[in-house]
Amino acid sequence: MLKILGKPTSINVRKVLWTCAELNLPYQLEAWGDGQLATDAPQFIALNPNAMVPVLVDDATVLWESNTICRYLCAEYGDGLLLPAAPRRRALVEQWMDWQATELNTAWRYAFMALVRRSAAHADERQVAASCASWNRLLGILDQRVGATGAFVAGDNFTVADIVLGVSINRWLMTPLERPAYAALAAYYQRLSARAGFARFCANGMP
Repeated sequence: MLKILGKPTSINVRKVLWTCAELNLPYQLEAWGDGQLATDAPQFIALNPNAMVPVLVDDATVLWESNTICRYLCAEYGDGLLLPAAPRRRALVEQWMDWQATELNTAWRYAFMALVRRSAAHADERQVAASCASWNRLLGILDQRVGATGAFVAGDNFTVADIVLGVSINRWLMTPLERPAYAALAAYYQRLSARAGFARFCANGMP
C-alpha cells in the first residue's frame, strides 16, 4: 500500500490525497508536520532532506515535491486521462502544474502568510498589497484560460492540473482580500466541485 507522509491540513498533501481519490488508490497517511510528528526527525530527513511534506513511499520508490508525486501517481496507476501519454497533451497539463508551483505560489505567499497565518515576519503593508495584486492578476490569467476552453485548464477533459489549481483557487477564495469577479473562474470552480475528493480535500473549510 502507498504511504503518504504529511499533515492532512497541508495544501500540498491535500492535492496528493485528492489525486489518490480520483484514482481510487488506497493509502496509509502518516501525520507529519507542524503539530504532528516533527519533519526534522532523522527518519524523515532520510526520506526528504528538505524536511517538508508530503513524501510518498511506494515500495522502494520515495518521492517528494507534491506536483511530482501527483504526476507519478497518475502515470503509474492511472489510465491516461488525468495525465495523457501523448507528449503534446501531457506537456500542456504539466505547463499549468509548473505555473501553479512557481508563478502562482510565489505570488500568494506573502499575502497568505500575512492575512491568514498572521505572521509577524510578513507585516509590511506594501508587500501585502503587492502580493494580493499579483495573486489576483495571475488568477485573471487562469480565468481567461478556462473561459477560452469552457471546460478545464488543459481542454475538454479534467486532468491532474485541475487538481493542483483547484486547491490553489480554494486558498484564494478563503483568504480575506479584495478579489475581482472572475465569472469564468467561478464557473470552472463549480465544475471542479463535481469531482470525487473535491469536498474532502479541496473545499473542505481549510485554505
